[in-house]
Amino acid sequence: MNIPEHLKYTKSHEWVRLEGDTAYVGITDYAQHSLGDIVYVELPDVGTKVGADEELTTIESVKAAEPIYSPLAGSIAAVNEELNDKPEIINEKPYEAFIFAVKLEDKAACDTLMNAKEYGELVEAEGDD
Repeated sequence: MNIPEHLKYTKSHEWVRLEGDTAYVGITDYAQHSLGDIVYVELPDVGTKVGADEELTTIESVKAAEPIYSPLAGSIAAVNEELNDKPEIINEKPYEAFIFAVKLEDKAACDTLMNAKEYGELVEAEGDD
């Protein structure tokens, strides 16, 4: 399982890449593998205010539709428009294909997210269920 060291992670299988006061968010390799072939990603509206752990949007695969949560509070600064035409890039490059970016209210909140080791332990524990 691919779990890059430079990212942060959530229990709901989103990854976060911090660039200044903006957090880019996507789903992990584990999540895209569990979902199967992704066929649609609902993109949030730029400017939308969002709270930490708030359900923000939905991703659909051939298997299921799953919610995507904002790991951190702030406002939507950008969305990955490429996903409108090519949602499958999440399957191909899960750690490059961000879904949305959040301009953070509190950058220190990133410290509450899991590091790669902690996320790896979570995935391992879920695999044991």
